[in-house]
Amino acid sequence: MRYSREHKQETHDRIVRKASVRLREKGAHGIGVADLMKEAGLTHGGFYAHFDSREALVVEAFGYAMDRSMEHWRKITDEVSPEKRLALVAEAYLSTFHRDNPGHGCSIPALGAEIARESPKARKAFAGKLEEMIELLADYIPDVPRKAARKQAIATLATMAGSMLLARIAGSSELSDEVLKAGKDSALEGAKREPKAAAAKKAKQN
Repeated sequence: MRYSREHKQETHDRIVRKASVRLREKGAHGIGVADLMKEAGLTHGGFYAHFDSREALVVEAFGYAMDRSMEHWRKITDEVSPEKRLALVAEAYLSTFHRDNPGHGCSIPALGAEIARESPKARKAFAGKLEEMIELLADYIPDVPRKAARKQAIATLATMAGSMLLARIAGSSELSDEVLKAGKDSALEGAKREPKAAAAKKAKQN
């Protein structure tokens, strides 16, 4: 049976969606092609009708997951004032819900260490999405020069992702909750310091 181009694209997208969840849950090397296809309700034999290689699927799944994270950030900050957006992202990111649901969360704490060991192609794709995340967070730091906002965005993302990784290592425990709170406090304090530092520097120059 010959399927339409639309049907093939829908199937392709379904595989990517399912794979993005399973990869974040199990890790890049914790689940094989056969299992990924089964998860999408398809046979192993149909894999190469959609992807040139397992790596090609992994790269798409990573990109999809990171796009969904940024889409979520935009959604939750859509109706709040600019100065409150970064705090809202940090609150949502460093939550017990995010900790306990890695399959639907950020790819960085779930897969970052594995990506660093992947091929140059996979790392390049991941780095491109990382750049987009940094730029989006920088948009949430108003009233400071772009260079300073970008610097703070990098620090905030590193703090959030690192804290989430440690919280998951600790599991659902008092230590895990403590890590989440400390990470949140650190991320928010850093975000508050940067505008003050930029304003002080500007005043000094004037």
